[in-house]
Amino acid sequence: MKPQMLIRIALRSIRRTKMRSMLTALGIIIGVGAVIVMVAIGHGAKSRIETSIKNLGTNMVVITPGASNTGNVRGGAGSFNRLKIEDAEKLRRESMHMTEVSPVIMAFGRIRGGNGTNWRCPVYGVDVSYQAIRDWQMSDGQFFDLRDVRARRKVCVLGQTVATNIFGEESPLGQEVILRDVPFTVIGVLAKKGQSASGSDQDDLIIAPYTTVQERLAGHQFIAQILGSANTGAEVEAAMDEAKLIMRESHALGEWEEDDFQVKNQADLADAATGATEVMTILLACIAGISLLVGGIGIMNIMLVSVTERTREIGIRMAIGARPTDVLLQFLVEAVVLSLLGGLLGVALGYGGSALVGRLTGWPTVIDGATVGVALGFSAAVGVFFGFWPARKAAALNPIDALRYE
Repeated sequence: MKPQMLIRIALRSIRRTKMRSMLTALGIIIGVGAVIVMVAIGHGAKSRIETSIKNLGTNMVVITPGASNTGNVRGGAGSFNRLKIEDAEKLRRESMHMTEVSPVIMAFGRIRGGNGTNWRCPVYGVDVSYQAIRDWQMSDGQFFDLRDVRARRKVCVLGQTVATNIFGEESPLGQEVILRDVPFTVIGVLAKKGQSASGSDQDDLIIAPYTTVQERLAGHQFIAQILGSANTGAEVEAAMDEAKLIMRESHALGEWEEDDFQVKNQADLADAATGATEVMTILLACIAGISLLVGGIGIMNIMLVSVTERTREIGIRMAIGARPTDVLLQFLVEAVVLSLLGGLLGVALGYGGSALVGRLTGWPTVIDGATVGVALGFSAAVGVFFGFWPARKAAALNPIDALRYE
């Protein structure tokens, strides 16, 4: 029997029992739609995290404090801080693979504007290279320069969130903010960066020369981290290896001693941030895939009923020359067509559901062609798998017994 004829017979049979066919395909529709929505949410979250990681900077290398050892107890990362300004200066002088290096000193406290508005946010003491490393553009004013750093001038640059909450619609340029009772003059406002991969607001910060922050606000010699920028993306790994050697020499570590610092890059940060997202996406897709199995069982059930109802029809077909293979293909194609129709409706439901979730929650959703293809392929496979037994049962009927069936 020709494929066109098999498909025509299958569609005719489905049209004959429209309501029953729709209810049978409902499990496939919900399953495919749910898989697409869940995977779209997961891919959207991953895309958002990767964008946030890229917003951190250009070919960035991050050096942070290492772990401490007390007796047989090892502390967590960052529990032993020996990073100093001298480390950053040594990296700047000796590194061949990093174009920019900046220390980062952190201070926290209440910020007060000239109009009396209070705000709490971190203050970052950095070098002029920080702007290039983070690839942070200015929306107004300018970044401080090397003369400001050397002269320990009390100038600062505000993030968008701080500028809005302290000054509102008024321009903050030239105005003062009080950081721990120390007045700083605002010389610029940073362009908006948005949320980081961890969900924190990257615009809720104040940036000032690290010399001023260390002397006026921090009051300690150790620094939070050192940021560097490799010459090119291809040199990031070489820059990391070079930074480890320079840092070990700066800290006078022997060959038998472990690093008292950590060196990471954007790829490490991205892998750590997206790992949990990928696991959650797979888990959600597997849960949604259960609906496809339930839908497949529904198809098998209704095909068995269909075989029973059409026993006499099968007998007549065999009596006028239809072979068991023709009967097998007829019912198998019917199951696959029903499953594929459910899959197509499920794809439409998935696209609509993803758009609705994105609009209601503000979460990004990304649907790729591979996901749709896999969902449709799986729905067809469900039709073959669960439709084979009823089709085989129909093909195995004895024509004489089938004609006698009432």
